[in-house]
Amino acid sequence: MNMERNELQTDKPVLPLTDGAEDIEAWNQYMQRQQSLMEDEQPVSWFKSPWLYVECYMYRRIQEALWLSPRVGDFDVFKEGKTQSFFESQQATKSLCMYLREVLIGRNNPNKNPLLEQFLKFLQVSLWGNRCDLSISAGQDNSQKTSPIDTLADLQRFILVDDSADLWAVLMAAQASGGTEIRGATVDIILDNAGFELITDLVLADFIVSTGLAREVRFHGKSIPWFVSDVNKQDFNWTIMQTMASNHKETSACGVQWKRYMKEGVWSYHDHRFWTLPHAFWDMATEAPDLYSSLQSSNLVLLKGDLNYRKLTGDRDWEHTVPFGRALRGFQPAPLCSVRTLKANVQVGLQPGQGEKLTSQDPDWMTSGKYAVIQFFSPPKEQVCS
Repeated sequence: MNMERNELQTDKPVLPLTDGAEDIEAWNQYMQRQQSLMEDEQPVSWFKSPWLYVECYMYRRIQEALWLSPRVGDFDVFKEGKTQSFFESQQATKSLCMYLREVLIGRNNPNKNPLLEQFLKFLQVSLWGNRCDLSISAGQDNSQKTSPIDTLADLQRFILVDDSADLWAVLMAAQASGGTEIRGATVDIILDNAGFELITDLVLADFIVSTGLAREVRFHGKSIPWFVSDVNKQDFNWTIMQTMASNHKETSACGVQWKRYMKEGVWSYHDHRFWTLPHAFWDMATEAPDLYSSLQSSNLVLLKGDLNYRKLTGDRDWEHTVPFGRALRGFQPAPLCSVRTLKANVQVGLQPGQGEKLTSQDPDWMTSGKYAVIQFFSPPKEQVCS
């Protein structure tokens, strides 16, 4: 690992991967593509290459170092931090699971809040759960200590783009088009962080399935440890098992239900290698046509967090007023929505003057995690049907 750190600190050329994994051809081809963009035939190096590329490359080199040391090849170097974040958020997890069970049990009570209102609450809990990111906090405590439901009203004003109504319309349209088949949407959730954020995503998924808004949820995570706290298969399964084993009645009931959803195929977990490549998502149709085709069968794709947003937009220095759809540059497999708190220097789809006003009031608005977006785009109808 010291060798890799020295390469990074001294702007050494980026080296081809040599570990024999199935993704090395894609990685090394991407390096050649970056090489073709370099001026004066300079080698691709740590300081002179796009940050998104070398950041992804760094995490892939960490994995290469492990794979080249067989005794630790399956070791997750970030597991301890993810586990700590999960356990330190137990009180918030209990509160959230209790609230979910109360909502589902009380659905037949006419005095209870309508379905739309509850959907918006669980969506916003998932949104603000995205603040729990170990790669941003440098491994420091990022756990959720308080009940997330209680803070939603105070956080509403920090949502810069709120397209929640468009998500609801998509879910309602899927209900109406069910015909004689089981109604409800197929929803894909492209996960971000393990720990409390994953709990919020599972709770949202539980709610939309239990209420019939969705008939199937397909979770997508990483196939290797990634960006410190990103969800991989081991994290996903471990979280469900830990929730089942809770001595808190409602939390355990949630875990049992989640395990049942997985067993019955209502929920499924997928970890396509494309998610740990450095490509912008507009490359998916050519680099991972099987994944793109799978997403085309979805009614709604939710993409959690900053890394997914950076890859949606190519991590480019877009003007803040550029429409979200234009920044996607053709990536439009299905109706999609970014659900993120802002922790990276890219944000599109704002109103004229909105970005400038934010900069004058709060210079760190794009990186502090204080602000958030629920940002929706839907491809043209004829493309969805094709």
